[in-house]
Amino acid sequence: MSGTSENPGAAAPRTPADPTAEDVATDLSAVVGRLLRRLRSSSADSLLTPSQRSALARLEDGGPATTAALARAELVRPQSMRLTLGALESQGFVTRAPDPADGRKSLVSVTGEGSTVLAGVRAAKRSWLADAIAGELDGAERRALAEAVELIGRLVDK
Repeated sequence: MSGTSENPGAAAPRTPADPTAEDVATDLSAVVGRLLRRLRSSSADSLLTPSQRSALARLEDGGPATTAALARAELVRPQSMRLTLGALESQGFVTRAPDPADGRKSLVSVTGEGSTVLAGVRAAKRSWLADAIAGELDGAERRALAEAVELIGRLVDK
C-alpha cells in the first residue's frame, strides 16, 4: 500500500531540505485545523456548542462584557450572540447585570457554575492532548514539539 495515505484528508507530508513559507503555512493550517477538531470532540460531553464554549471562555478570560462587545470579539452578529448568551444564561452559566457606565446596557459575566463547566472542558482537552503526546511521541519528539510550540507562539503573539 505504498503511496497511499491512511488519512485521505491529510496533506501529503513534505520533506524538502528547505520548505517554502507557503508550504509550511499550508501544512500548519491543515494540521492545526485537525487538532482543533480533535480537541473539540474530546470535550463533546460538556453539552456546550462551540459558540457557547467560545463566548464563555472569552468572558472567563476577559471579564464582563456587553452583548455587542462579545459579538464584535467573536465576529458574529449581535442577534446570534444574544441567542448564545440566552442559552448560557438559561443553563446558569452566565448572568447579566446593569452596566454601571450606561444603565441602558447590561454586562454579562460568568457564574461559578459556568467557570466549573469551562474548567471541565479545558481539562478534557488537555487530558486528551497529554495522553496523545505521551502515547505517540518519544522524548526527542516531545522536545521537538515543545520547540515548535515556542515558534508557533512567536508567530501568534507577533
